Amino acid sequence: MAGNDWINSYLEAILDVGPSLDDKKSSLLLRERGRFSPTRYFVEEVITGFDETDLYRSWVKAQATRSPQERNTRLENMCWRIWNLARQKKQLEGEEAQRKAKRRLEHERGRREATADMSEDLSEGEKGDPASDVSAHGESVRGRLPRISSTETMEAWASQQRGKKLYIVLISIHGLIRGENMELGRDSDTGGQVKYVVELARALGSMPGVYRVDLLTRQVSAPDVDWSYGEPTEMLAPRNPETMEELGESAGSYIIRIPFGPRDKYIPKEHLWPHIPEFVDGALNHVVQMSKVLGEQIGNGQPLWPVAIHGHYADAGDSAALLSGALNVPMLFTGHSLGRDKLEQLLKQARLSREEINTTYKIMRRIEAEELSLDVSEVVITSTRQEIDEQWRLYDGFDPIVEKKIRARIKRNVSCYGRYMPRMTVMPPGMEFHHITPEDGDMDGETDGIEDKPATPDPTIWADVMRFFNNPRKPMILALARPDPKKNITTLVKAFGECRPLRDLANLTLIMGNRDSIDEMSGTNASVLLSVLKLIDKYDLYGLVAYPKHHKQSDVPDIYRLAAKTKGVFINPAFIEPFGLTLIEAAAYGLPIVATQNGGPVDIHRVLDNGLLVDPHDQQSIADALLKLVADKQLWARCRQNGLKNIHLFSWPEHCKTYLSRIASRKPRHPQWQRSDDTDENSESESPNDSLRDIHDLSLNLKFSMDGEKNEGNGNETSVGSEEDRKNKLENAVMSWSKGLKDRKSGLADKADQNAASAKYPALKRRKYLIVIAVDSDSLSELLDIIEKVFSSVEKERKEGSVGFILSTSLTIIEIHSFLASSGLSPSDFDVYICNSGSDLYYPSLTSEKRPFSIDFYYHSHVEYRWGGEGLRKTLVRWAASVTDKKAENEEPIVALSEKLSTDYCYTFQVQKPGSVPPIKEVRKMLRIQAFRCHAIYCQNWTRLNVIPVLASRCQALRYLFVRWGIDLSKVVVFTGECGDTDYEGLLGGLHKSVILKGVCSNIGSQFHANRNYPLSDVLSLDNPNIVQAPENCSCDDIRSSLENLGLLKA
Repeated sequence: MAGNDWINSYLEAILDVGPSLDDKKSSLLLRERGRFSPTRYFVEEVITGFDETDLYRSWVKAQATRSPQERNTRLENMCWRIWNLARQKKQLEGEEAQRKAKRRLEHERGRREATADMSEDLSEGEKGDPASDVSAHGESVRGRLPRISSTETMEAWASQQRGKKLYIVLISIHGLIRGENMELGRDSDTGGQVKYVVELARALGSMPGVYRVDLLTRQVSAPDVDWSYGEPTEMLAPRNPETMEELGESAGSYIIRIPFGPRDKYIPKEHLWPHIPEFVDGALNHVVQMSKVLGEQIGNGQPLWPVAIHGHYADAGDSAALLSGALNVPMLFTGHSLGRDKLEQLLKQARLSREEINTTYKIMRRIEAEELSLDVSEVVITSTRQEIDEQWRLYDGFDPIVEKKIRARIKRNVSCYGRYMPRMTVMPPGMEFHHITPEDGDMDGETDGIEDKPATPDPTIWADVMRFFNNPRKPMILALARPDPKKNITTLVKAFGECRPLRDLANLTLIMGNRDSIDEMSGTNASVLLSVLKLIDKYDLYGLVAYPKHHKQSDVPDIYRLAAKTKGVFINPAFIEPFGLTLIEAAAYGLPIVATQNGGPVDIHRVLDNGLLVDPHDQQSIADALLKLVADKQLWARCRQNGLKNIHLFSWPEHCKTYLSRIASRKPRHPQWQRSDDTDENSESESPNDSLRDIHDLSLNLKFSMDGEKNEGNGNETSVGSEEDRKNKLENAVMSWSKGLKDRKSGLADKADQNAASAKYPALKRRKYLIVIAVDSDSLSELLDIIEKVFSSVEKERKEGSVGFILSTSLTIIEIHSFLASSGLSPSDFDVYICNSGSDLYYPSLTSEKRPFSIDFYYHSHVEYRWGGEGLRKTLVRWAASVTDKKAENEEPIVALSEKLSTDYCYTFQVQKPGSVPPIKEVRKMLRIQAFRCHAIYCQNWTRLNVIPVLASRCQALRYLFVRWGIDLSKVVVFTGECGDTDYEGLLGGLHKSVILKGVCSNIGSQFHANRNYPLSDVLSLDNPNIVQAPENCSCDDIRSSLENLGLLKA
């Protein structure tokens, strides 16, 4: 609770009343309500919905109440509420302690298994010391941030980049974003992140070698926000135009606003989750079109794909992961604020239960987005090392010890057994310093070396501050922070008040936000401010402490200048500071600093060396550090000079140089079909180069032969196999390739006889509309019934060829072929087959009856990123053996690998008892803890478990078809049941339309919902106009009516 003084006072009042109250005088409320349980009344009617703020206000009212009986009633109510809050807090703390202990055991077990697998062939030195591994992230803990020692070095680096033409995409979804006059602080979503991403985009666009930067955000055309947020495009003017190279036609930095979600409503970030797929589809369309435009301008006709997609915050990270997968482009991620850390803090406060926190903040959906960002990201950018050591390590997908093992193996160029970790990089935010002139004068108005310069009037904020002081010429100790308990302002005031020499030498200025009345402030902030005022009175600090009520954002630089003019000191005494941007700002104006030794200030001080670090809990340490800097003028001058000399290390050019070097160190990825035969009838190559590429891939991962049969061996990757086995398998692959090439040559004659248009374009490119049947039926007969109804409902359009069909399922292509044959359907009835839960893509082959399907190998190049291969398979087999039916006598395993159903990019496990297997969220957690990046899906009514690459899914396959063949996603309709496989939710969002068939797959709904950490409403908008429901036992006419309602067919 916020403060203890008022609690003690009313508790004393309650004790004064004592137990002498009889039934007639006990309580007005009790007597008025008659016969009922007092405990039930207070718990249900009084306590519910109240927190410490309400208690504080109740106490104020009780103090002001004249009637003793009514006053006692109020105090009695408050006593019950305090008791209940304390009981609830203790209960929540106990539950959270149990949850943490379980989580710790899971991580330790996963870490042991992962490190055991990767330590077999490492030397003792490379295995590392677990005690020192905790803070190991590929960089020395004591290492300083990389720095550019001179202007010549920067110019030399810039000259090396000028030949490059890079396209970079940044994503920041929530808040109100524009280039000028940012409304920072307008709401909780429009804060420091908005300023950061805009300045980053602007700075990157000014760097040598960067041609274009797009900052993608939400288009908001609501009546309660400015019209500028509804503009589709806004160019960001560079801060230093003279540093820019000659711009091309589409070069520079731009804010691109993508319409998604409610068109006429500005909504908070917690309500954006259901609309993320719509943003992804819109952003994908923009990036593809822009890549083609840039290709025409500077790419010799070939699309210029982004070198990186950078997501900011969890919602943008989720979007960037899907975009990265659809485009096969590297992803970067910056969390800014992390969900698990926020959840930990809220649970510690014990005001809300986990369920209430999730309802308010959608915290579990946010955490899952951050876990996905870890799965997909190649680089994770943090502001401080503390963010890595204390926040990211809370996640299943990151473990510093496992990360060090992986780094050691990568350096030795040995297999990591399919395990991956993103590269954690400390990269402090940049700042603009070109407009800052350090204050060189003093309070007498003299400036060094500028005698003839006319005097300018002092800023008005100076007068607002100095009116508090008896002697405004004394050095000013400046603190700039909200009146929040975490900022530790009261300890600073105590340190100042109890140190007489410090009071004699300096003044104290507290800039604690803006306020009109203390009564209108939140309870916590009001309590802190009242405590500060009481301390000022206690130590008689009138005339020594300034605490102005108001200031503008534009006044902050002038406040820094005033402190520097008085030869003062800036202090940040927070208990923990994630970064400490104000410390950098103060240093830029020539102020030495005193800062907390917890968090980001440690990194800042290591670079700037312009002050002292203190223990924020040690009041004497704070006073001594301030006194030392104020009293020792030589030390003050040295710290000031160090700060000004090193401040450029936090400039935007330095930040962008490090940023671009991180991108350059990543292996470039982009769509792989940029060749003359891109528009062939199917994606199977006629060039021997592709088959040679398959042989090369085989030499790297000897798991499957060219004809798809499993190899008999030890199952390890090539790096642990013998040279003789490797040679024999390569010889077999070459023979298989030679035979396949002969077959391909013989097929060329057949292909020449085909219609020219059919040979050049796949059938789906000629369709006006596409219908995707993604119904996860309980039986194949039900699936056939649905297919026949859909076919019949659009029979006319089907014969005309204006409507095409896609079958999207968890079945293998062999099972699909058998299903089609037994049902009297032809492979050509569908234009595309999305198989194995989205890990394989096939087209009907028009050239050979023996080969009715053609696989899209390029799709594999899209989804194979971070695929675990044989290492993943061995871990899954080990896990499956541990999953048993606890209720059975023998506890036999109930999950087993199916070699027959598994493919190169899908490991399929058959489930014997669907009700006894762990939820899919637990399976994903287990895989993430062991550093595997994949997508686990329960399918076929929970009788199968498919494990596929992390970037593969049925919805991602549709986006791939858009990128590859240019299908219009807004003219795609997806048919689903009421429920389905655990990837079901991904099929219902985005630009495409959806028809939900009521009564289909409804019997597995409860089990489906138990497999998620969050409700379906967190990912699916219930009032989405792109989703309609067909009635139960629907007819062909009902299906056609649904398609007409979606605007796909004419009535």
